[in-house]
Amino acid sequence: MSSTSRLPAHPNPDNLTRSFSFCTGIENSAPIVTGHDGKPRRVDEMAACGHYQRWREDFRLVHDMGLRCLRFGPPYYRTHVAPGQYDWSFADEAFAELSRLGIEPIADLCHFGLPDWLGNFQNPDFPRYFAEYAEAFARRYPWVWMYTPVNEMLITAEYSALFGYWNEQLRDHRAFVTALSNCVEANIRASEAIRAVRTVWFVQSESTRYYHPHDPAAVERTAHLNERRFLSLDLNYSHPPSAVMLRYLVENGLSLDKFDYFMNRTIRPWCVMGTDYYETSEMAVFADGSTRRVNVLGYYGLTRQYYSRFRLPIMHTETNHFQLLNAAHWLERQWGNVLRLRQEGFPIIGFTWYSLTDQVDWDMDLREQLGHVNSCGLFDLERRIRKVGVEYRRIIRDWGSALAERELRF
Repeated sequence: MSSTSRLPAHPNPDNLTRSFSFCTGIENSAPIVTGHDGKPRRVDEMAACGHYQRWREDFRLVHDMGLRCLRFGPPYYRTHVAPGQYDWSFADEAFAELSRLGIEPIADLCHFGLPDWLGNFQNPDFPRYFAEYAEAFARRYPWVWMYTPVNEMLITAEYSALFGYWNEQLRDHRAFVTALSNCVEANIRASEAIRAVRTVWFVQSESTRYYHPHDPAAVERTAHLNERRFLSLDLNYSHPPSAVMLRYLVENGLSLDKFDYFMNRTIRPWCVMGTDYYETSEMAVFADGSTRRVNVLGYYGLTRQYYSRFRLPIMHTETNHFQLLNAAHWLERQWGNVLRLRQEGFPIIGFTWYSLTDQVDWDMDLREQLGHVNSCGLFDLERRIRKVGVEYRRIIRDWGSALAERELRF
């Protein structure tokens, strides 16, 4: 589709910020949870959504929507089968088809779960082995030039080690800091390993948040949450956190040597700040610690905060809304926020509706396998286009060429 904008292959920092790409994703979440029988179970979102059987059809839907960018990766737990051993059978076929169709992948290498042999995110060996995997991947698929090594590091650490939902299923601040440190170190080591063999960009998809105090008794807790929300990106981008957060990290097990490691890395010049925005991105906080969804700042206001802190090119890397709650209207609102940022000169280079198809059991944060279909995709699980898909296709058609221009005048 000639009207579709597309990121230039291997852009430099100057032309990257003048490009724009519309994107979707095929989620490869695969955390471990505890089943009703008390035994561990793997929650594989690709399996639940039928992607392993219909991946060619799914890629064709991406192409026919006019999209030329896709957040996609092989399931990590099925691909990295042992130290130095990989099963590339699915990835070889899938990435060959993406290349044939002219779809640029943002390679999503680790999405909420680890291979059985690595255990969980408390494992200090995870960063080293993951970097080896990332390098092997980059050597095998040399045409891929965009990566998300570890998806949503903050969510991964919280859900695994602070909220008790996935993987190690712990509820402890020390375990959270350990998981976060391991995730960020893995992301950095993988990025360095890839950059050693390929010229690429890293699109660090991360949850963006803001907490609003509902009453004076919630102010202190809200302040802590608003500092903690930046931790994964602070460590990843070598941005010094506040003194309060540094104390929090050290009191919960982060050594000063490891902190110095994070503050002295060099991946930042090749990073795009991926920003995910959902209805849960803004929460009102009550005195008893409970929360309620609110929408005050919106993607526009929240992204301005993150850009002010990190000063990196921006990509809107995830949003969706359940169909029965008017997903098409939510799309229009988020797209309007992106356009406003672009109009005001912020270096925002892409927008993503996540994901291509409906998802399964995200209404309960993947904590159980109940088969609940969440109607948030561009297509349902029978691959029939939804209303939000029709609207997204219109936006791609109408705005693609205009946003691909060197400068966009409103």
